[in-house]
Amino acid sequence: MDGIPPLVDQYSRGAVHGELGIGVFERHLAEAAGSTGPAPPGTSFFDSRAGLAVRRWCPPLLGLEPHCPPVHYLARRRELGAYRSGQLLLRGAGIGTFLLESGRPGEITSPAELACAAEGRAHEVVRLEQLAARIADSCEGADAFLARTAEALHAAARTATAFASGATGCDGSPPGAAEVRDAAGNWLRTRRRGAPPAGQVLARHLLWSAVAVGLPVQLHCPDPQRLTGFLRATAGTGTDLVLLPDPWRHRQAARLAAVFPHVYADVGTRPEETLREAPFGKLLFSTGARALAELYVVAARLFVRAMEKLMGDWVADGWCRLAEAGRIVSLVAAGTARRVYRLDVAAG
Repeated sequence: MDGIPPLVDQYSRGAVHGELGIGVFERHLAEAAGSTGPAPPGTSFFDSRAGLAVRRWCPPLLGLEPHCPPVHYLARRRELGAYRSGQLLLRGAGIGTFLLESGRPGEITSPAELACAAEGRAHEVVRLEQLAARIADSCEGADAFLARTAEALHAAARTATAFASGATGCDGSPPGAAEVRDAAGNWLRTRRRGAPPAGQVLARHLLWSAVAVGLPVQLHCPDPQRLTGFLRATAGTGTDLVLLPDPWRHRQAARLAAVFPHVYADVGTRPEETLREAPFGKLLFSTGARALAELYVVAARLFVRAMEKLMGDWVADGWCRLAEAGRIVSLVAAGTARRVYRLDVAAG
């Protein structure tokens, strides 16, 4: 299928600044491979699917042959410099628009920095827990904290494209005012500076408050089924919700997106599964990339190849025509994200 539009990456967390030594690079690669410990003796995290994908797709963007030895690749990266390497990788990824979750300033690229490096557009997604932590660092008392949080949510909505929440579960009604005030007071008395809110009461309060503002809300949900009551309760509010589940729960998220009109789901790394569970206009692409510009390239390449293979099979089997297959790819790759996050309005 020719003519796949520039992708809209609905969720990532940016790239790190500065040069990366082999140890730091491998640590970030390990996180992408789903590992937290050291590599087995005599191996490295290039000996993983993520490592193979980096070696397959990224060296040509830096002027090297695919599958070149990792030491040669990292040497070329240092030779070009961190900024130029990042530019070449991001501009070669095929992504035109990025939705970037707020990170720590100075450590991870900001939306403006990412947009400049990639020669694309970038929009901010405000993480609710980080917003609350910043406010708590500069105020005292539960009443002041809750008042300033409400003000900050409405202020953020003027420039941000979406909110994001890490609440792992939420029922069908917001917590009561007294319960929220008590939870906020307890947290403020015991928290460390910079620490996000602890406990489900404040997480639920932040989430319901964000829904009331009206921007789309991304839900980082290890188990999307735990949010079923919340999804049911928020129907008709006018706020769209986008599920970002753990890698092995994308099918569950797609099923929930099929049930609730205001719910959408990340397509995941196996579109052949999720596209069977939900209407095509309820699924969106993301890289989930963090720290390494290489991860944007890898996720985009794997998504495009998987979608092309799937649509090729569907066309060959008579499920759809070639033009229809192209439209499905366009929806998942960019079209649905543009509609849900109102990106054309934001660009205007």
